[in-house]
Amino acid sequence: MLDVGATSANNIRFLTGQGHKYYSEDLLRASLDPALRTADSEGNTVVDGKKFLDENLVYPNGHFDIVLCWNLADYMEESLVKPTVDRFWSQMKAGGLLLAFFHTRDAGPDSACYRYHVTGTDMLEMQEVRFAPPGRPSSEKQSPRLQRVFNNRHIENLFRDFASIKFFLARDNIREVLVVR
Repeated sequence: MLDVGATSANNIRFLTGQGHKYYSEDLLRASLDPALRTADSEGNTVVDGKKFLDENLVYPNGHFDIVLCWNLADYMEESLVKPTVDRFWSQMKAGGLLLAFFHTRDAGPDSACYRYHVTGTDMLEMQEVRFAPPGRPSSEKQSPRLQRVFNNRHIENLFRDFASIKFFLARDNIREVLVVR
């Protein structure tokens, strides 16, 4: 099982207690690393997606049965989202499951980013994620900004290589998406 959200001791304890081998990577925080910034041909600052993937999600193909993606796609730099999902596809076993959360259009640009804690078989606790932006003092912690709101068609396109996708409307302007590899 791969958890790509902010590290949660609750998730580690609960999921390893269920007998799962557990891997964790905070991909949102990793994607904000200033060392990933480079200039494009026009001099604009962009994220080096190749370097990001070379340094993160370095696992064998077909390694994972489950990926907990949480709300990563809504907060991650746009240029990294599709390559990251493609990497998930490669690293998941056939029939593997991916859980992702997406904000609905009603969420608003100031929607807080959350860390999700699995507290039982049918319960999650949410805790706002706050950290200092790259190059800023740790006293200036803030929640990452919502980058975009995906509509259903965008989500279907994002996971088009997967075998199936199911949408569930959740509370707090969130859609749960369960994807099968």
